[in-house]
Amino acid sequence: MIGLAHKAGRVEIGEEPVGSAARAKKARIILVAGDAAASSVRRAMSFANTGSCLCLVIPATKEQLGRALGRTSCAMAAVTDIGFADAVAGKLAALDPEKFGSAAERMTVKAQRARERRQEQLAHEKNLRTGKKRPPKPPEKKAPADKNAPPDKEARRSEGKRKPFRSGPRERGAAARSRQKAQARTRFQGSKPVKKGKGSGRKNP
Repeated sequence: MIGLAHKAGRVEIGEEPVGSAARAKKARIILVAGDAAASSVRRAMSFANTGSCLCLVIPATKEQLGRALGRTSCAMAAVTDIGFADAVAGKLAALDPEKFGSAAERMTVKAQRARERRQEQLAHEKNLRTGKKRPPKPPEKKAPADKNAPPDKEARRSEGKRKPFRSGPRERGAAARSRQKAQARTRFQGSKPVKKGKGSGRKNP
């Protein structure tokens, strides 16, 4: 299975390529040979934490892992395809369910989520090509107003903008002008004259 993934170009071999794939969030699972040095295992675990992927120490030597990848020796490798990673984890779980069972289940869940996201992306691209749009949302139904509830701000604002009520017909033309003149004459009727100030009689130079 690892050899098939390598032929498809979905495997990174060696410490530097594995680290680069993990930092780029492309690594799906990191495989470490069983006889790899402790420092290599620690670095692989660090790469897995950085890339949020699984890191498994497989029951294979560096020579066996390298031979599957066309190398003489390989201490670690990263599978960058979620389908191949799920298949590899399933093979390991079949060999040792106690050790790799939980890892295989996690990888299966991740593969399922990736397939769902891929299907949604394909459906979205198809809708863009065909010009299909989402159906409009139905209008929300408003709850019946409570008569005992205090009026809200919008109601008070609309009430403040109401025009004043006119009891009679609107006057126009000469009648309106004559009424205004009559009001002006009677406005100050009976008022006392205003006393002029001290400097009111001074003439401007």
